[in-house]
Amino acid sequence: MPTILLLVASNVFMTFAWYGHLKYRDVALWKVILIAWGIAFFEYCLMVPANRMGYGTFTAGQLKVIQEVITLGVFAIFSVAWLGEGLRWGHLGAFICLLGAVYFIFKW
Repeated sequence: MPTILLLVASNVFMTFAWYGHLKYRDVALWKVILIAWGIAFFEYCLMVPANRMGYGTFTAGQLKVIQEVITLGVFAIFSVAWLGEGLRWGHLGAFICLLGAVYFIFKW
């Protein structure tokens, strides 16, 4: 469970680092890059321990698929709450495909 919680927290930081600036298109790109690097530092401070602690309980492939499912969930919430975008059927389709990836990586 600590691995999953760390992955969720790291994905929140990652999402803000990569996409948070889209709300502030008038800020200079170099400033956005520096701010994103600063935010990404905290993402790495959570992601690296999550993967280290989780490896052994999960395979590397399982960790990656778990991370991708979390990423899509966090991004869906972010895009609605932060960017004011709506969810479409394509988001549901992508999530269903990821659930297929979860099934295959954990079953075979």
